[in-house]
Amino acid sequence: MGQPARAGRREWIGLALLALPTVLLGLDVTALYLVVPSLAADLDPTATEMLWIMDAYGFFIAGFLITMGTLGDRIGRRRLLMIGMAAFGAASVFAAFAPSALWLIVARALLGVAGATLMPSTLSLISNMFPHPRQRALAIGVWATMFALGMAAGPVVGGALVAGFWWGAVFLVAVPVALLVLAAAPALLPEYRTPAGRLDLPSVGLSLAALLPAVYAIKHAAAHGIDLQAAAALLVGGGAAVAFVRRQLRLSEPLLDITLFGNRAFSAALSVMLIGLAGFGGAMFLVTQYLQLVEDLSPTTAGLWMGPPALAMLAGAVGAPLLAARVAPGVIMSATLALSLSGYVLLALAGTGSKLSVVTGFAFVYLGLGVIAALGTDIVVGAAPAEKSGSAAALSETVQELGIAAGVALLGSLTTAIYRSRAEPPPGLSASAADTYGDSLSGASSLAHRLPAGALDDARAAFTSGLNTAAVVAGIAVLAATSVCFATLRHLRPLDDAGREAEPVASTARSGDDG
Repeated sequence: MGQPARAGRREWIGLALLALPTVLLGLDVTALYLVVPSLAADLDPTATEMLWIMDAYGFFIAGFLITMGTLGDRIGRRRLLMIGMAAFGAASVFAAFAPSALWLIVARALLGVAGATLMPSTLSLISNMFPHPRQRALAIGVWATMFALGMAAGPVVGGALVAGFWWGAVFLVAVPVALLVLAAAPALLPEYRTPAGRLDLPSVGLSLAALLPAVYAIKHAAAHGIDLQAAAALLVGGGAAVAFVRRQLRLSEPLLDITLFGNRAFSAALSVMLIGLAGFGGAMFLVTQYLQLVEDLSPTTAGLWMGPPALAMLAGAVGAPLLAARVAPGVIMSATLALSLSGYVLLALAGTGSKLSVVTGFAFVYLGLGVIAALGTDIVVGAAPAEKSGSAAALSETVQELGIAAGVALLGSLTTAIYRSRAEPPPGLSASAADTYGDSLSGASSLAHRLPAGALDDARAAFTSGLNTAAVVAGIAVLAATSVCFATLRHLRPLDDAGREAEPVASTARSGDDG
C-alpha cells in the first residue's frame, strides 16, 4: 500500500480559512465573561438569568455536536459548515441587539446550535484534507491551538470592545468572519460526504431530554433550593438518559456509540477533561467578576490582567505536544493538573484586595487547561478504534463544551448561594432594593450610590467567600481527576513511540464536487 497523498498549498490555505471559525468558537466561549457587569447594568438580569446567558451557548453546543456530526456526513461537511456559519452570523446579530435578558438567552441558545455545526465540520474537513498522518497531526494541532487562542483572547477582546463600544459589540465580531468563510469556502474547501446511516431523530430528542432538565434542576436549586420541582427535573433527565443509552445499544447505526466507553483509557481521558474544564469554566466566570466587581477594575484593565493567564494557557497548549514526543501524555497531564491545584489554593485563600494572588492562581488553572486541550482529544481519539475515531472526536468536543458550561452552572450557583446566605441588606433600603442587594454582587453594585458606607464592601466580601468555597470544591474535584489520570493514563507511550502513524486511518468515502 502506497503512502497517502500529501496536502498541497490549497489545503494549507484551506486550513487557514478553517482556523477562522475555530478561533471564533473559542472567542465566544470566554469573551462574554468581562462583559457581564456592563450587560447586567443594561438588561438587569436576575442571577439565574445571568447563569443562563453565560452557559446556554455551551450546553446547546454540547447537546447538538454528535447530531450535527452525523448530519454533516449525510449532507456534506462543507455544506454544513457554510449553513452553520451563516446561522452563527445571523444569531450573533440577534444577540448583539437583544432587548432583554430573555431574548439574549434565546440568542445564546441559537448560537450554541449553530456552533455545534462548526466544530465537527472543521475537524472532519481537516481529517479529509490531510490524509498523510504527519501532516494531519500538524493540522489538527493547529486547529486545537486556534481554539485555545480564541479562548485566551476572549477576555481581552471582550474587555476592549465593551470599553470602546457596548456589550453587544462582542457578538458582532462573528459577522465579518462569517462573510469571509462563506465567500472563500467554495473555492478552498472540497466537499466530502460519507455513506452515513439515517439520522435517528428519537435519539436526538432523548439526548436533549436528558441534558436540559438536569441543567434546569441545577439552576433552580441554586435560586430556590432543592425542592419538588428540582427533583422532578432530575428524575426526567435521568429517565431520558437511561432511555437514550438503551436505544443506542439497540441501534445498528447509533447516534452515539456507547461501546466506546468500554475502553479504559478513553473513559478516563474523557472524565479528566470533563472535570478539568468544569473547574476552569467556573473559575473563569468568577475571576472575571472578581476583578471588575470586587477590585473595581474597568473592563479593559481587567482584560489586561487576564493576559498573563492567557499566555500560560498558550504555553501549555503549544508545549505539551512537543514534550509528549518524549514523555507519556498521561504523565504530562497528571503533573500539570497537580500543578494547577496550587492555583485553586490561591483562589481559596484570596481576600477582597488580592487581585495579584487571584490572577496568579488563575494562571495555574489556565495552564492546566492548555495541556488538557492539546493532549486530551489526542488521547481520546487514539484510544478508540480507527473506524470509530469520528465518534470519539465528537465526544471529546462534547465533553469540553459540557465541562465549561457545567463549571459555570455549578460553581456559579454555589457562589450565588453563599453570597445570598451572607449578604445581609443594610437597613433603610426599600424591599425591592433589599432584594436586589441580596440577589447578587452585580445587583449590589448597581445600588452603590444608595448604600451606606461599608455596605458594598460587605457584599464584596460575601462574593469573595463564595469564590473561596467554589475554589475548594473545584480543587477537590481536580485532585480526584489527577489521581484518575495518573492511575489510568500513565502507561500511554510518548507520541513518537505510539505507532499510530504506521497504520493510517482508513480513507473516508467521498462524493460531491471538489469545489
